[in-house]
Amino acid sequence: MSNANSQGPKGYWIVHGDVHDVEQYKVYVQANAAPLKEYGARFLVRGGPFEAVEGASRARHVVIEFPSVEAARACWHSPGYQAAIALRRPVSEVDLLIIGGYEGPQPGEAG
Repeated sequence: MSNANSQGPKGYWIVHGDVHDVEQYKVYVQANAAPLKEYGARFLVRGGPFEAVEGASRARHVVIEFPSVEAARACWHSPGYQAAIALRRPVSEVDLLIIGGYEGPQPGEAG
């Protein structure tokens, strides 16, 4: 896949979830590998310790980067990922956002 600059901002999945059956959830993880790879996904955050300093939280957090917002959307809508979702839904609850990256000025930069 080409770099983000030729397609605009990168796309991201931001996922917050609770897993109720860890063993069955592993089946979903195996099933999502192929569609995620096909659409150029890269895990930036995949579980791990966290500190909820404001607002509500779920037990698990994931951030996945895609080459573009279009790739992030296409992956979620793909038949392969939809099949994986069918495995995940009975054993977990998630909030999943698809969002575009920001390429504007950063704090302290002129813009």
